[in-house]
Amino acid sequence: MAEVPPVDVLVMGAGAIGCYVGGSLASEGVRVFFVGRPRVLEALERHGLRVSDLDGGERYVPPGSLRAAERIPRGVHPGLVLLTVKSSDTAAAAAELGEVLPPGTPVVSLQNGISNAATAARVAPGLRVLAGMVPYNVAEIDRGAFHRGTTGRLAVQDHALLRPWLAVFDSAGVPIDRHANMLPVQWGKLLLNLNNPVNALSGLPLRQQLMDRGYRRCLAALMDEALEALAWAHIKPAQLAAVSPRRMPTILRLPDPLFKVIAARMLRIDDKARSSMADDLALGRRTEINELCGEVVRLARSNGARAPLSAKMVALIEAWPARPQPLSAQELLSALGLG
Repeated sequence: MAEVPPVDVLVMGAGAIGCYVGGSLASEGVRVFFVGRPRVLEALERHGLRVSDLDGGERYVPPGSLRAAERIPRGVHPGLVLLTVKSSDTAAAAAELGEVLPPGTPVVSLQNGISNAATAARVAPGLRVLAGMVPYNVAEIDRGAFHRGTTGRLAVQDHALLRPWLAVFDSAGVPIDRHANMLPVQWGKLLLNLNNPVNALSGLPLRQQLMDRGYRRCLAALMDEALEALAWAHIKPAQLAAVSPRRMPTILRLPDPLFKVIAARMLRIDDKARSSMADDLALGRRTEINELCGEVVRLARSNGARAPLSAKMVALIEAWPARPQPLSAQELLSALGLG
């Protein structure tokens, strides 16, 4: 029988977030095992894992120090699992985790959307699944190289099993904030993530797209629609940006020169940053549009209402493969019926 590698942290989903957080931990000597797809694993094997950020920080884990595979090794007993697969893969990943790992293993869902932790807990009830949230953008800028282009701190549902890891994550440059109730935090992040499809359809880097008032008007309208659905559901989203969610649409609609001054903190984004959905479209991968705009549609529907703008964004992203061409701000405004 093959020897079971000692593992401190198992990264289930070696994509941009999994590689950035896992690579940061590995650079501090944490024994990290990455589970992912062949394309990424081959890059790690050849180039190692390099993580960088907008402040100029850089960490590197050489190929010989990395451990990775397409499946979880039998008999592995990690102290912590980071669930970082795409939302559409959550159920399958959770099933594999539940089959292989000891009961009670803590699993932190660092995924977009609202329902991933609940899905994982339902599929793998023997594991201790905790909801989490990643506030920053991470892009794959080269083979084995992942760059954080925005700021923020990880947020995770508070639990005693997580507390021994807090200092470890802090030392690795990926600090964690704990929350008793993650739902407002998740919805606060989803409101910001409504820019993901706008950015993907624009074909522009994040900062350049946000400096165009036309694209910002699209985002503001999507946020207004989501905020109305949240109000009907009596959910108050957490403030994750420099201004409250309620004020954000007004600021987004400001003329470009005024927006640049007032939203200076929001625009602290380097030129390498782009949305994960833009990467998915470029690589022909399934996007998380149904876990973002689709979630708004479902929330509105649960209260007998509609969310036509979010529904239209779902349709636009799903139609992209048939017409893979960026939309100008005016084209997107017109598609959403915003003039």
